[in-house]
Amino acid sequence: MATINCPSCGAPIELRSAAVPYSVCPYCQSVVMHQGDQPVEVGKAAVLPFDVSPIQLGTTGEVDGVRFEVVGRVRWGWTDGSWNEWLLQCSDGVERWLGEAMGMFQYLTEKPDAMMDPLLQRFAAGGPIAIAEQAVIDGITFAASDIKEAKCLGGEGSLPFPTPADWTMVSVDFKGKTGESLSVQRDAQGTGAYEGRYLDLAAMKVRGLRQIEGWTLPEALK
Repeated sequence: MATINCPSCGAPIELRSAAVPYSVCPYCQSVVMHQGDQPVEVGKAAVLPFDVSPIQLGTTGEVDGVRFEVVGRVRWGWTDGSWNEWLLQCSDGVERWLGEAMGMFQYLTEKPDAMMDPLLQRFAAGGPIAIAEQAVIDGITFAASDIKEAKCLGGEGSLPFPTPADWTMVSVDFKGKTGESLSVQRDAQGTGAYEGRYLDLAAMKVRGLRQIEGWTLPEALK
């Protein structure tokens, strides 16, 4: 794995993915852009709060024959809790995310065409979405199930964007009738949609999980 020296503190930073331009220094939390001749500090990420996720940087897995490795994480907080979004480096070259909240996992791929849906267009223009409102993407009906205003709590590893502490967004999760998932997020830079489905750890064939005291590895993953 390639490394660079942090331009702020001089510590080594592992470049877990050559395809993404930013990494967070694990020692001083500097957000470092490393495309170009010299790494450049572009800001500071907040120190990540403790959580008990079994996922960690370096965790690997496979879905539909596509292998992945976890190379980065963004943690988001809202009034009643927090959740993780893990960046996956995939063997087919497609960037994906693994959303994790309350022991549930969403395996997601960015879906720009989803923004053609009238409800999502209204949301992108600043309008509200109510629980149970529906969007139809590629013939699949998704109902809004969760709506949050969230703030970035920090990041780690390699990421496609910086993670400033003042970054806020509105996040809406939609569910299909048979496990499909749609996540739509709006911030000051625009609105993005990510489509996929809910999966458990065994279905993703994960390896390299974090050891957590009091938690027993599921039999299917041993």
